[in-house]
Amino acid sequence: MTYYKLTDQNMQAYNSCQWEIGVWKEATGNPLQDLCSDAWLHCYDSPLVAILHNPVHVDIGNPRLFEVEVAGETKNDNGMKRGFRRMRLVKELSTPVITTIQRAAYGILCAKQVCTDPGFAIWADRWLSGENRAARAAEAAVWAAGAAAEAARAAEAAAWAAAAWAAKAAGAAAEAAAWAAWAAAEAARAAAEISNTVDFVKLANTAMEVE
Repeated sequence: MTYYKLTDQNMQAYNSCQWEIGVWKEATGNPLQDLCSDAWLHCYDSPLVAILHNPVHVDIGNPRLFEVEVAGETKNDNGMKRGFRRMRLVKELSTPVITTIQRAAYGILCAKQVCTDPGFAIWADRWLSGENRAARAAEAAVWAAGAAAEAARAAEAAAWAAAAWAAKAAGAAAEAAAWAAWAAAEAARAAAEISNTVDFVKLANTAMEVE
């Protein structure tokens, strides 16, 4: 399988780690540590997932995207990102252009995977179809999800997703991107709590079809 990595414009990643095309890097930390440590080198399952999840990870401004080759042990953060013990950059790719509406759609699609509240589901489907994208409807969806008798993580995912659209409606593109990413993160955690998985690659591709 092909994986993808983000760096800044100087080809540096987390903790100013310097990368070069074709040069192998190897993590030195204890692999029993979590992904946010020196035990793992990070990458993503698709270019879209890399860009969409960037705001809740290193949050690189104006990132560069690379295809990577990986080896050794691996660790999976519920599909949000992956870690490998060895990695090298293979080639640079064009960074996907994702609109603010598509980011909001991604957050909503992620929340739908774990939030079963009927009020939120109705709002989400109407939003995704373009039938109703009013900010007031988003506020109602947040309230409905928060009041639902369901897993807290699912309610939080729904709230972040609705907040992403509210930010878009207010013209706050950066906030919309961050909230959509938080919706994905909360959906991943909620899914893990019920031993389920979320196909973030499929959801990202679906979000790109929303206009």
